[in-house]
Amino acid sequence: QVQLVESGGGSVQTGGSLRLACSASGFNYRDYYMAWFRQGLEKGREGVACIAADGTTKYAERVQGRVTISRDDTEKTLYLQINSLTPQDTGMYYCAARRRSPYTSYWWCSRSDSDFDNWGQGTQVTVSS
Repeated sequence: QVQLVESGGGSVQTGGSLRLACSASGFNYRDYYMAWFRQGLEKGREGVACIAADGTTKYAERVQGRVTISRDDTEKTLYLQINSLTPQDTGMYYCAARRRSPYTSYWWCSRSDSDFDNWGQGTQVTVSS
């Protein structure tokens, strides 16, 4: 049974930094690609970043250059480092996992929430101006 547990959220001021973590269990972590999503007040979830099984990463244009997604396959933990936080980063951050199919390259990942079938409960990030 896939379990994803996020942590690391909090309330920070503009310009601050946070490191989110997602602890995974119940599945062969190395066979999955992973992603972080943000749910703000606006409709829909934003695919902030994803990371493939081989460590290849993709980022939303809005966060490019100040966000880093990484994975520790030994510890089965996914991370999201967010620097230079702004109020636009406020929201609930979710970790998501999807098993790589035999037809999916090790270097591919997705930032579309419809591609994921395993989700954590989320961790709240609030950025004040």
